[in-house]
Amino acid sequence: MNEPLHLPRGNARPQWTCRAVARDTEIAKFRRQMVILSMLEHLLTPISFAQIITSLFLAILFLQSGLDKVFNFADNFSWLQGHFSKTVFRGQVKSMLVCITITEVLAGAVALIGAAQCLIAGQKTFAIYGAQLAALDILLLFFGQRIAKDYAGAAALVPYFILCVGEIVLLTL
Repeated sequence: MNEPLHLPRGNARPQWTCRAVARDTEIAKFRRQMVILSMLEHLLTPISFAQIITSLFLAILFLQSGLDKVFNFADNFSWLQGHFSKTVFRGQVKSMLVCITITEVLAGAVALIGAAQCLIAGQKTFAIYGAQLAALDILLLFFGQRIAKDYAGAAALVPYFILCVGEIVLLTL
């Protein structure tokens, strides 16, 4: 039974009865539970789960790698100078490292935002951008490894590239 709102006279605020406030609190609680259930239902569908978990994987992979380059820049730079010492890129090692570092951090951050966007709103825009940036970054790394004649290092990047392309395709479903 709904209780009417008691309208005050003059400038005083309306007075709600305890039952009306309790009912509104229960309705708000029910709505929150329904939103959570809807998110869980969306998360548990196989395609949505694969999209979210792959975006999270790419976020972890690229944020860790990019931030490692940020915090250990001198060590990475030193190693890469030796790696590219016999190539045409020996004079561009620092600019290449900065480019790769920015691309990795950006790909990881965008993939993380994309995973959250998929989970919360069911939208995939940022997840696609993150996967595309990740694929571009792997392509740049692959090119560098091939130029440096580190064929084993280049081959190790292939599964990551396949994952990125697979995620891009998966996000179109």
